[in-house]
Order: sequence, then structure tokens, then C-alpha cells
Amino acid sequence: MLRVLAVDDEIPALEELAYLLRRDPRIEHVATASGGVTALQDMVHMIGTGERLDGVFLDIRMPGMDGLDLARLIGGFPNPPRLVFVTAHEDCAVRAFELEAVDYLLKPVRPDRLAEAVRRLESAATATGDPDPEDVIPVELGGRTRFVAQQAVRFAKAKGDYVRLYTVDGDYLVRMSLAALERRWAGSGFIRVHRSTLVSARHVSELNFDGGRVTVRVGAETLPVSRRHTRRVREQLVRQLQDRPPSGAIR
Repeated sequence: MLRVLAVDDEIPALEELAYLLRRDPRIEHVATASGGVTALQDMVHMIGTGERLDGVFLDIRMPGMDGLDLARLIGGFPNPPRLVFVTAHEDCAVRAFELEAVDYLLKPVRPDRLAEAVRRLESAATATGDPDPEDVIPVELGGRTRFVAQQAVRFAKAKGDYVRLYTVDGDYLVRMSLAALERRWAGSGFIRVHRSTLVSARHVSELNFDGGRVTVRVGAETLPVSRRHTRRVREQLVRQLQDRPPSGAIR
């Protein structure tokens, strides 16, 4: 059962969201706050009294402290609650997912979408370190936001302050550091093979040793492995390739 906090400066919207959440049998308790500052104070009190908080349903555009600022502060908490953004604005999705939001709902909130957000929140709150197969990265494409699934990403390369994600369907540039992406997908089968390259082990078909040169084969791409990362890459890939059907090779 989940304990959540709903935050919105518009009281009718807050009451409607709290009502819908309380109807969900997976929700044990719903607290409410009418602004970012009040929400922060309430959460500090909860932590001080040892009260559990699994998730925060958070509006973005609020006076004083907006939802994104509050989310950044929440990220600094020990064992921070998971975030679900609930907003009338579509243009903040990328920043919301950079803050590792579980979901992003648009107002007016549909009960079926809220139920899906609660399911995702429940899954994230009860995770024990296993990778989340539904994690997605939002990508801005000419005024549209496309969500690229983690499982579709073969490898990623650093491009200054950005990362380019390479999938079967194409490649996408996102505003995120490679280190942040590596932390986000830690334990999900992604391996740093080079200071500028992160590779999905599930998409590696070969690990090659040619003299002093080491490479991995990902689809049609051959990617170099730096000497610094060779031992760790080999150990991880050998372990993972042995656990899956024989479609790849190590030589």
C-alpha cells in the first residue's frame, strides 16, 4: 500500500486529484499541500517523525517554489519519494524526466492514466534494484516529444553536454551527461566501455581481442573498448552472454 502527497496550488485541482487517488485500492494514505513551500515543510516533518512517503504527485507551475525546484530538493533527501508530475503544460516533460520522474500526466487527469501512474509508482517503490523495463528518455523533435524506451537503446555516446542515443530506428540527441545516464541505468545491463560510450549488454553480439585492441560489436557498429575499462567489460559481458541463448560470440 502506498502513502503519497499531492501538491497543487489550485485547490479544486488538488481536491479532485486527492479524491481520485483515495479511490485507488493501492493507495493507503493521501496527504495534500497547496504549494511547494508547504509541501517541503510537510515532507521534512514526515522524515523527522519517521513517516513513510512513497510518492509525490506534483504540479509544476506554482507560485513561490515551482514543482521542478521542489523536485530537485526532494532528490537530495535520503531515500527520496518517487515523483509523478501532474500539469497542464506539455513543455516540461524533458526536464521532468531528467529528474527521474516515474510519470508525467497532463490535466485534466483521466482516471485510467492516473491508475497507470499509480501502477508505475507502485512498481518503482517496491523495486529491489532490478532494472525498470519501462524506463524512457524524452527527446524533443521539432516541437514534439518522443519517448525512447531504455530497451531500444543499443548504445549511447557523449557529445559535450549532450548524449546521443543509438537505437534500431535511428539516433536521438538528449540534454544529459553520460555519467547521469549511467547512474540512471545502473544495474540495467548498460556497461561503460569507453569514457565517451555506454553500451547495452543485451545488444552486444561480439567481444573481440585483436592484439592490444579490444572492441565490441553492437548491431552493425564496432565500438572500441578503452584499456581502462577492458577488464570490467570482459567480466560483465562474459557473465551476461553465458546467461542468454547463443546468438553472440567472444573471441
